[in-house]
Amino acid sequence: MPELGHVVLYVRDLKRSVEFYTHIVGLTPKGNLFNDRATMLTGGRTHHELLLIEVGDAPGPLSGRRVGLYHIGWKIGESLDVLRAARQRIVTLGHQIDGQSDHTVSQSLYLRDPDGNEIELYVDDPQVDWRESNAWMQEPVKPLKM
Repeated sequence: MPELGHVVLYVRDLKRSVEFYTHIVGLTPKGNLFNDRATMLTGGRTHHELLLIEVGDAPGPLSGRRVGLYHIGWKIGESLDVLRAARQRIVTLGHQIDGQSDHTVSQSLYLRDPDGNEIELYVDDPQVDWRESNAWMQEPVKPLKM
């Protein structure tokens, strides 16, 4: 069965991006590559779920309506309490939260990494079994009140 293995992002400042993905997303650096111009990070599922490659000053991600990557979603736990703790950590570290959504099947926070890529941090709702029914897909996205 196919599963997403990893994502590779080009970044302007490797150190700043590694700090974001370590402290905000909760990934662990596993090693450097390419003469310390790249870092592999993992959440523990595999050898690396994210590879960051420093390219220096370059145009950032496209914004608005476009073809290509929209955002990367990271499941960070199993409860709304985990998401609340992440929200508090994000605010304490001085990062802006762009949005909060209740998708019925999951609850999410949206923010930007240092290069402007949209990141979703989410937890699945244990009360909604997406394997048994697609009814949740018919529900509107609601504001998440935390």
